[in-house]
Formats: sequence, structure tokens, C-alpha cells
Amino acid sequence: MNARGPHTTRRPIRELPDELISQIAAGEVVERPASVVRELVDNALDAGAGEIVVKLIGGGIRAVLVEDDGHGLPAGELPLALRRHATSKIGSLVDLESVSTMGFRGEALAAIASVAEVSIASRTADAPHAQRLDARSGELSPAARAVGTSVEVRELFFSTPARRKFLKTESTELAHCVEAVRRHALTRPDVGFAVWHEGKLVQQWRRAEPDARLADVLGADFIDDSRAVAFDLGVLRVSGRAGTPASARSRADQQYVYVNGRFVRDKLIAHGVRSAYDDVLHGGRQPAYVLFIDIKPDQVDVNVHPTKIEVRFRDSRAVHQAVRRAVEASLAAAPGAAVPQAPDAQAGLPGAFGRRPEPGATASAEDASPPSPAAWRGGVATAAQVNLSLHETAVLYAQESAAPWATAGLRAGDAAPAGTSSAPAPDSSGWPLGKAIAQVAGIYVLAENAQGLVIVDMHAAHERVVYERLKAGLATSSIEAQPLLIPATFAATPAEIATAEAHADTLRTLGLDLSPLSPTVLAVRSQPAALAGGDVIELARSVLGELAEHAASSVVQRAQHEVLSTMACHGAVRANRALTLDEMNALLRDMERTERADQCNHGRPTWRQITRRELDALFWRGR
Repeated sequence: MNARGPHTTRRPIRELPDELISQIAAGEVVERPASVVRELVDNALDAGAGEIVVKLIGGGIRAVLVEDDGHGLPAGELPLALRRHATSKIGSLVDLESVSTMGFRGEALAAIASVAEVSIASRTADAPHAQRLDARSGELSPAARAVGTSVEVRELFFSTPARRKFLKTESTELAHCVEAVRRHALTRPDVGFAVWHEGKLVQQWRRAEPDARLADVLGADFIDDSRAVAFDLGVLRVSGRAGTPASARSRADQQYVYVNGRFVRDKLIAHGVRSAYDDVLHGGRQPAYVLFIDIKPDQVDVNVHPTKIEVRFRDSRAVHQAVRRAVEASLAAAPGAAVPQAPDAQAGLPGAFGRRPEPGATASAEDASPPSPAAWRGGVATAAQVNLSLHETAVLYAQESAAPWATAGLRAGDAAPAGTSSAPAPDSSGWPLGKAIAQVAGIYVLAENAQGLVIVDMHAAHERVVYERLKAGLATSSIEAQPLLIPATFAATPAEIATAEAHADTLRTLGLDLSPLSPTVLAVRSQPAALAGGDVIELARSVLGELAEHAASSVVQRAQHEVLSTMACHGAVRANRALTLDEMNALLRDMERTERADQCNHGRPTWRQITRRELDALFWRGR
């Protein structure tokens, strides 16, 4: 999280030269009171404020007052602050290309003053008293206030009634203003914020540690239902928290991304985050996350949008990959395990952020995956090799001493088949998912751990285990193809035919053999063997559309995983199959060693914890 301290020095405000003005993006756009709040809070943060107070009347339509305790403005610079393209943030084209402040264009106050009544009162540490400037009359007069600055904006759009009538109700505009302050509060835990409306305190966030500020702003539930993100490449660092798939929401209303402390909406980053949730998010659910991207200022252009809410990266592909891998690493932790930290995070990343792997090293994301039982026997390559029965898995763990419970159980008789001697069960306190005790309705496995009762959907859980093993085993090899006895043909657009010809090798890697029969017809001569019986024409159209829109490598990975997901679903243990306790425990231990084991391939949860406290409440114990 960005927790940079206040600026200790400031530069004087000065008008920018015409050469630099011509390089600045379109002028500041004041859309609603929240736009005013955002710009004034930006200026307060740039001034080194430690406490910022926002006071609103009429949802900000009638009045907005922002007070800070920053370093203030000298009386001689107050008139200059209201001029267009006058700023202390930049002074040359070099400064513009490496902006590190929230504001930099010198247009905000001038734009606000053109549509509202504005006054500024400010005092520096060496001034005997504050000075107040009325923007409309230009009159400068003494005022009383401590060191810092107060900017008052009254009657927004009073001179442009056509724009004022497009504002929403006061309560709606107030909500937008509070959200604007909330966005700042998330990224600056070292600054205190307070929002007042009509003389009543609406929201307050005191200075706090980063995680405490996240809990204050988004609620303690967000901390409980999210995982830490930490990914450091030196010139690029991704931190924050990513919500668990189980806590996903119906709306994308808890998605915050910051680049060098600036809140942004970026399709590239959003796609990178969403792709990290591909294997674990169900349906159209939206993940919740707060991500802080710290990058060298010269690697990002913040001067591309009038409201500065969009940015452009010098190496966008590298940023996309870094964000995806950071969130993936956070979500990949097995049940009860810590977030995996990739020691060679830079390996395999493109562009300026990547570095060459050491000789003999690999850059595969699966390198950090926990070993599976089949891998211990010489590697995982095909579905036949990984899709062991659970009984065989249990025996394998016991033979190779890979799971303490299995060895102890088979030796001492714990969870053994009927007819064998029994012995006290081994201690299960160290197992996150506990020790299996029963099977319910042929679908669920019940287990007991230190917290209470664990309920596991055995098909969904085994499906994830098999799927992750298949992914590890596939590596860069091709998907097995099944030739079609009679090629399937369909009318194709010129774009589809061009894509099929340009990506013929990629399509064959996916098990698809497409070739043109005529300028308007494509023939499908093979399909992935695991998807036999499906709609091959629909599959071909879908893959061609993906290839036309995204990079081939991304499409190949997504399509491969889709095929493997289908294979895993068919290969996982089915409902109504009776399992021995050994097999149930084997499944639990496999889940603890498997990445993303909290969800099946379709994003549904695989297990649930019921604590002792919840069990006691069911039976009114302790009342």
C-alpha cells in the first residue's frame, strides 16, 4: 500500500510555458461535486496534509469546503493558483513525463472557479496570519486559520443552469463525494479524513496501519474474506488484498486499483485480475480487491485522460502479466497454507520488468505447485497417470511416507477396511482439513479438525485435484486431437478464415485442425479428444474469436485449461460412490497440497467449515 509521508519541500506556483501547455491532455472536466472534492483532496495531499476535512452542504451542490493542515500557500501565489496552467507540480516536459504528484496540470482550480464561487484561505508556517482570496473579485484580505489551506466552493454550476439540472439528488451526489474521499483514504492510511454533511459527521477515517485502514474503509469482513497480495519486481510492485472467490459479489463495486497512489480504472489491469480468477470464479460473479501498483514514474503516462482516471503503461503486457501472476499466487494457496511467494517472480515476464532465468531454471507458474502423489512416481503427463483412484492414492501416500496419517493409519489400523484391528487415531491438529469421520448421502465427506466440523463436496474437491495435476502435467505439450470421420464445415467470415490461416499451428496445439474449403467455408478436420460429442463448429468459432481478440499464448492457455477442466470433471470420483476412510483422508490430504482447492474448476466451493461455536449455537449449549 502506498504510505508515502508528506512532502517536506514545495516549489513555487508559476505559469507553464506554451510549449509545455501544448503537451498537456484536455482540460480538467468538472462533472459533479465529487469532481470538485477529488481535485481539492488531491491538492491537499500534494501539500503534505496529515489531516483533511471535507464539509458539504446540499450534497456538495450548494457548498464544498476542503480544509487541510499542509504547508499552505504564500499570499503572493494565491492569485496565481487560480490561473489556468499555473502549478507548482511540474516545470518542464521532463517533469510531465515522470509525474509523481496527484495533480500536475494546474487547471483544476481555474476550471472550478469558472463554474462556481470560489475562495481560498491559506497560511504558511512563517506567515503571521492567513490570507483569503475571492476568486470572482480578486480581493485579498486577512483571515484567521492555522497553517494549511481551505478552499470553499459555493453554488456549483450557478452560471450554467443547463449543466446544474443534470445533477442527481442531494443524497446521490453526497454518496459520490463520500466515495471520492474513500478512494483517497484507501491509499493513504497515514492521513486522517473526515466528511461532514449539513453539520453532521458522515464518515471518518483516522490515521492507521494499512490493514487497519482497509478494515475501516471496506469493513472487517473484507479482511477476513481476502488474501494478501505481494509481488515485487523491483521496478514494479503489486500489493494489496484480493477477495476469495467465495466472497465474490454480484456487482463490481469493491474493485479498487491504484497506480503510484492514484485511483485508476484500467481495462488492462481489470483483465489481468479477472484472468487470475478464471479457474475459481463461478458465473458472472465479480471479485472484490484492492491493488496498489507501484511503478517507476517514467514507466507510466498519467496524462492521457481529462479526469486523470486512466493511465497508459510503457510496457502494458508486462504489467498485465505481473498483476495476473500476483493475484494468482494469492489465490493459489492451499487450504490452511500461507500465500505462496514466488522467489523468481521476474522470470518469464516480458519486456522491461522480466529477467532471464538462470541456466537450467524454468519460468513455469507450476514450479511452485505442491508435488502430487503421481509426480513422486516420475512425473504427471496424461490423464491416465494422474487419475488414480482414491484408494490407490491412499496406498501410494503410505508407501512413500508422504502423508503421516496414511502411514500411521495403515500400520495402526486407523480408518482401515473392515476386519482389521483398530487403534487410537493419530493427532489431526496439524491438518487444516482434519481427519475424515464419515460420508453423507454418497456426496459429502465429514471431517473433524481443530476448529470443528469440515464438510467436503467430494466430486468438486477431487475434480480440482485432478485438474491441477493435469495442468502441471500438460506443460507445453499439445492437447490430444481426435480426427473427424466426416469434416464439419461452416460458413466463415473473411476475418475467421484469415485467423484460421494465421494461427494454424496454434489451433493444432489445441487439437483443432481448421482449413479453408473455399473463400467462404472452413472445414474442421479434428477436435480435442476430451470434448468428443460436443458442438465442434461452435467450439471452432469461439476459439477463432478469441484468437482474433487476444494474444495466441493467452488463448492457448485458456483453451487448454477448458479442455483439461472437462477431462477432470469426467475423471473425478462420482457421487454415490462409497469411500473408505483411507480414501476420504487421501482426498483431504490432496486438497491441502493442491492450489486453489477451495473451489472446483467451475468456481463452486469445495468445502465449508462449521466451527465449534456454531455447532454449540445450534444446540443452545452455554446458554
